[in-house]
Amino acid sequence: MRITLPSGTPAELAQAPNAALGLVIAPDIGGLRPLFDDMCARLCADEGLTTCAVEPFPGREALTLEERLNGGVASLDDARQLADLVAAADATACDTVAVAGFCMGGMYAMKAAGTGRFSRAVSFYGMVHVPEQFTGPGQGQPLDYLARPGACPVLAIVGGKDPWIAPEHVPELEAAGVTVAFYPEAEHGFVHDPDRPAHRPDDAADAWGRALAFIRG
Repeated sequence: MRITLPSGTPAELAQAPNAALGLVIAPDIGGLRPLFDDMCARLCADEGLTTCAVEPFPGREALTLEERLNGGVASLDDARQLADLVAAADATACDTVAVAGFCMGGMYAMKAAGTGRFSRAVSFYGMVHVPEQFTGPGQGQPLDYLARPGACPVLAIVGGKDPWIAPEHVPELEAAGVTVAFYPEAEHGFVHDPDRPAHRPDDAADAWGRALAFIRG
């Protein structure tokens, strides 16, 4: 069901009865849409997780992909984004809450790891360094958040053919204490959207299995 966070940001909440673990989802650049509504429902029904996905462009949902790529992400502010993810964690009403994100949302999942609110974080092909076209005054670097005291454990799902994550970024993640699950033949976005040409069903199933085992500790 749709809820509104204290900031006015819309989110999708799927509440599992007696759930011990909550999961906040940071969507990709396309934002909150049926793909993520369905993901919340599936993780709730199949995995027993109370799940809350957050709209990253509240009030600007009509932005085109081109507008999001060129100026839209650069206009986002970490403080607002992370506050909404933390508020979504509160909305799950679970004592323990993990966070997972995809693409741009994977970058925010790494940043959210440094808030101290989450038990675990999973970054599905999140940018390790803010790309030049995403750089704006409100954007901090994921690695800086990972270095904060109290940052939670992080799993990064990385494709070997992902143009958004350079090969030299993987050792940087590992040096920051991140667990990396590496899929050599995978491109960007290979897990979460079966309609993408980059989707790899076997790798996606493996990555989901790793992610779920990780967040459960």
